[in-house]
Amino acid sequence: MSTTVHPVDEKLPWGRAATLGLQHVLVMYAGAVAVPLIVGRALNLPPEQVAHLISADLFVCGLVTLIQAWGATQWFGIKLPVMMGVTFAAVAPMVSMAQTTGGEAGAGLIFGAVIGAGVVSLLLAPLMSGLLRYFPPVVTGTIIAVIGISLMRVGINWIFGNPVGPTAPSVPNPEHLKWLADAQSAAGAPGSSLPPVPKGFAIVPTIPNPKYADLTGIGISAIVLTTILLVARFGKGFIANISVLLGIIVGGIITAAMGLMSFQKVAKAQWVDVVLPFQIATPVFDPILILTMSLVMIVVMIESTGMFLALGDMTGKEITRADLTRGLRTDGLGTIIGGIFNTFPYTSFSQNVGLVAVTGVKSRWVCVAGGVILVVLGVLPKMAALIESLPTVVLGGAGLVMFGMVAATGIRILSNVDFQHNRNNAMIVAVSIGVGMIPLVAPNFRQWMPHAIHPLIESGILLSSIAAVALNVFFNGASRDNSAAVLAARQADAH
Repeated sequence: MSTTVHPVDEKLPWGRAATLGLQHVLVMYAGAVAVPLIVGRALNLPPEQVAHLISADLFVCGLVTLIQAWGATQWFGIKLPVMMGVTFAAVAPMVSMAQTTGGEAGAGLIFGAVIGAGVVSLLLAPLMSGLLRYFPPVVTGTIIAVIGISLMRVGINWIFGNPVGPTAPSVPNPEHLKWLADAQSAAGAPGSSLPPVPKGFAIVPTIPNPKYADLTGIGISAIVLTTILLVARFGKGFIANISVLLGIIVGGIITAAMGLMSFQKVAKAQWVDVVLPFQIATPVFDPILILTMSLVMIVVMIESTGMFLALGDMTGKEITRADLTRGLRTDGLGTIIGGIFNTFPYTSFSQNVGLVAVTGVKSRWVCVAGGVILVVLGVLPKMAALIESLPTVVLGGAGLVMFGMVAATGIRILSNVDFQHNRNNAMIVAVSIGVGMIPLVAPNFRQWMPHAIHPLIESGILLSSIAAVALNVFFNGASRDNSAAVLAARQADAH
């Protein structure tokens, strides 16, 4: 008696599986390495530690992909052609944490929040179908749009740099002001040997950055952006899918030819090294930061729900509630593993879901092969050092595309919202986006508020999420029909 193997479970020849798996890796590579670059530089970590973040990220991407696509026990793995990577949704809150506390201390707080959010996600996975009703398109679209808008600041700063050099609090320390006043009085006293205080001296530095908006850097970013647009317009199939990666490669070649990119760190890096837990910092568990990251992970799991259901449609495999729970539970487990290995929250990469539709290859073993390739890349430090060596102006041109596509996804979801017959939906979007913009436009708005709540309110994404959910319940109630929320989640396929 013969049995028919479902296309999802079909095992391909190892050569073909490896080739198709490499294609999946190339499609996700630029997005996968962007997050450790953003967060590592926001933390002001040394270049070798940023390179380690990249290695650890690739390693965990591969490890969690293997769990999701291959399966691990009856509890983990949806066993679909899924590639796992770091979610951009968590970048903005992590950058806010890094700007509040930098260096290894800040890294420890981020990794603690990641692990805590992973545990929360693990526990919430079976309950997500009940939470879907709080995330209709008007909520999901608004949140994803704000995520993209918030990230654009990172890409723009990659292009232009920071306008000033040293930074200081907007409200100077009163002790410092008193010291300056005493020094001025002492210098002006008769017979004083102290030199007078320099004219214009102030507690808050205003030293300009001479390389801010350098035309050479702007030109390189423009070339990268133009390359991406040309490849996306005229490229076909797989080439079009890796337009961002090709743009970054072109930018790297140009900066290397101009002598703006150094390969010293690449030469010093080892060929092979093992990725170990807690190599950069020991996690520190702050309840407020864990809550912040947990709310982001709820949004991430809503998106994952849509991607899993979309994959089920593409591959012709029915996705049961148990399957969905295993997949979402793996998001939580992957996030815990990420924090342990000093990386970030993980979710299914939707650009790879699109690749399944483009190629028509439904076998999950292709993604298993991709996971193995990512693990191998993760233990090759020279590769990570090469990526870390890229000038930020190269990444800036690509960042406009990557982060802008996130915002465009939110706009696409909002296009299905009924604004004509329900004017309250426009109110929900307007107020939620406005609240989400507060930390971007007025970053010091919290200076007179209790310091304990600063991590909770400094993320525009979190503020926007809370406002959108609360306003939707206030105006529209919580519908028992999850179909609209599932549709919105299926459309969240650009990041």
